[in-house]
Amino acid sequence: MENKCPQCNSENIYEDGNLWICPECSHEWSAHAAGETAAAAEETPGVIKDANGNILQDGDTVVVVKDLKIKGSSSVVKVGTKVKNIRLQEGGDGHDISCKIDGFGAMNLKSEFVKKA
Repeated sequence: MENKCPQCNSENIYEDGNLWICPECSHEWSAHAAGETAAAAEETPGVIKDANGNILQDGDTVVVVKDLKIKGSSSVVKVGTKVKNIRLQEGGDGHDISCKIDGFGAMNLKSEFVKKA
């Protein structure tokens, strides 16, 4: 099992007794819970989840959690940008959300850079 923070996906975590702790976001979880989340993720291969592990569906509203540079442009989608009415797609390159962002137009996003609003 890969040890990463379930909240921010950081690899800089450490174990303290029965708890795992992430120094970057201060999230704490039990080793037992970490095993359950990994098992649940393996059981549902077609499910697309956001940065916090919430299941996304067509029509959801999400918020960008990281500044995203737009390829081929000097523009940046800023943290906190709200994206309404997303569409999920099977993206072989990891871009599994199709959406329209005000001021930028239609684009594809990776689910790991958004959280459900």
